[in-house]
Order: sequence, then structure tokens, then C-alpha cells
Amino acid sequence: MGNYTQYADVTFERVGDSFQVTAMHPDLHLHGIGRSAAVFRLKEKDRVIKVFFPGYEQIAIEEAVIYEKLKGLPYFPTCYEAGESYLVMDYIEGKTLFECLTEGIWIDPSYIEVVDEALRQARLLGLTPSDVHLRNIILTPNGQIFLIDLARFRQGQHIDHQWEDLKRMYRLYRYRFMPKQYNETLLNRIAYLYRKFVNDPDS
Repeated sequence: MGNYTQYADVTFERVGDSFQVTAMHPDLHLHGIGRSAAVFRLKEKDRVIKVFFPGYEQIAIEEAVIYEKLKGLPYFPTCYEAGESYLVMDYIEGKTLFECLTEGIWIDPSYIEVVDEALRQARLLGLTPSDVHLRNIILTPNGQIFLIDLARFRQGQHIDHQWEDLKRMYRLYRYRFMPKQYNETLLNRIAYLYRKFVNDPDS
């Protein structure tokens, strides 16, 4: 345990298939809630703490190992501390590529090349990247690309085609006649159908 243990004392309540935060340290600001954890920005610090829900603590351990392997690569946040149910990492300011699509922000071909290189470097380190999608790729204000939510980089039991399929769709996106802004509800429906019928990462 280290300097951030006090911040990991977050209380969650299960509501249906998801969780809600019911209590947290006053120096935390809720940044987002995912499938297995909630992310909080630390007050007056350029760091976040990712606290995993009850029953998902093992993912914290797996993800910490992945971040340690990727340490020093410029495409991934740095992990500063890991506990039994939490990780402390860089706060990456910017927009996800999903947000870029919904807001009409141009996704440059160079961003796709950076993601490809990041995945190549991860594979050279013995990792097997999977579940790479638009919500876990961040574009910073100065044009850098970062990949986050890396727990599935150790899952090698199936071939993950998701990123390659996204690149095929990107070829259409680049055409001048194609729209550059899309409705969020539409994108969510497409993602749901894709996971259900094409590439379910949990199967």
C-alpha cells in the first residue's frame, strides 16, 4: 500500500447491471464509470485513481502487470501505484475518438498509424491486445494519441478483429462524401450489434 490508499476507500452500490458511487474522498472528482471500475480525478493533481467494483478486483492486479510491461512507451499512461482494488495513473486530457465522431472532430490518418504502432510495440512485449475500440483511444489537445483500459491486453484465447474492423470502416470515413459527425445513439447501437453478433470480447 502507498500514498493513495485513502482515496481508494470508495463505496459502491449495485443498481441493476451497473454500479453507482455512494461515498468517496472529498478530494476526488468522478471522471467516469465503466464496466468494471470508476475513475476519479485527484484534486489539484494531474493523476486519476481507478477504483474497481466489488468482484472485479482481480482486474486491478492484471492491469497493473500490463502497465508495468508497457512502462516507458509514449502511447500509454504511466501507472504510479497499484493496490488490491485500484490503480493510480496519469490524467490524460483530451477526447476519445468516439467523442471525436459525435462532435465532428476530424480523425486524421496519422492517429490510426499511431494506434497501430502502439499495438505493435505491445505485441513485441508479449502482450495480446484486444478490445481496442474508440472509447479507449484518447486524442490530446496537442495531437497525441493514448490508449487506456488495457486489462484485455493479456487475453490471448481468441483473435480480436475489432481494431482491424474499425480501420476498414475508417477507409469509408475518409471519403469526402461521407459525414464526419455521427449521432451518439446510432454509434452505440452499431457497437452493441457488433459485440453481439461479430466480436464479443467476453466469448
